[in-house]
Amino acid sequence: MLKNLLLATLASALFSTHVFAEDITGIWQQIDDKTGAAKSIIKIDKEANNTYTGKIVKVTPRPGYTPRATCNRCPAPYTNDPILGMEILKGLKYVEGTHNYEKGRVIDPLAGKIYDAKVRLNANGKRLTLRGYIGVSALGRSQTWIRLD
Repeated sequence: MLKNLLLATLASALFSTHVFAEDITGIWQQIDDKTGAAKSIIKIDKEANNTYTGKIVKVTPRPGYTPRATCNRCPAPYTNDPILGMEILKGLKYVEGTHNYEKGRVIDPLAGKIYDAKVRLNANGKRLTLRGYIGVSALGRSQTWIRLD
């Protein structure tokens, strides 16, 4: 009886870790793919329609860099929106049985461009790789985000 209880507890713990590792909701530190410096803090939430949305909750100060306050080269509806609080990631959908999320869109508020997006979460759920691209994924750029929560 005790052995069965221990096995059930262990199985439950393993399953809950697996579920956590597949979930991208939470607070993430965005790392600049060109400089390797911390860029901003993003909060990812799961929406009622089972897609994921990411919003900038803090712009990380960097030495020698004055952060832009607004998205001044961005297309509508983002034109002149404040970068802090901006929803930069939307529409990501989980691919069942994987650590992947696809069919999203990401905006780069510094360049004013919108890209297709996909995300790969690492096995322990502590890092994700966001790939932004136009048309073909091979022609895009990747960023690493580190889980903070």
